[in-house]
Amino acid sequence: MEAIARVTNLRGSARKARLVLDLIRGKSVAEAQNILLLTPKRSAYHINKLLKAAVANAQVKKAHLEIENMFVSTVFADDAAMMKRTRPRAQGRATMIRKRTCHITLGIAEKESGEENGTES
Repeated sequence: MEAIARVTNLRGSARKARLVLDLIRGKSVAEAQNILLLTPKRSAYHINKLLKAAVANAQVKKAHLEIENMFVSTVFADDAAMMKRTRPRAQGRATMIRKRTCHITLGIAEKESGEENGTES
């Protein structure tokens, strides 16, 4: 069973969010929460909230769910619309400032019995 949570139009670039997402990909939910709490990146706070939302979504889908058996199966960040601002420059010119936003998708799934050891029986 897989549960997915998404956040859209999050302030911050997708490139910076991917640095944090790469740290938790494939980790258990408890380990991912610990990593996110200790990561000094701005997007780590929002990704931690997103992970909690995915766990809540999984508990709604299946009432008696053991979080110890859950792991982060899919995470990715996509570019979203940019807010465009102008900045005055020399000789009457103006340059564009792009304030980037991103969409983040996080999915958690249950471990199969063969995935715990890393080998299939």
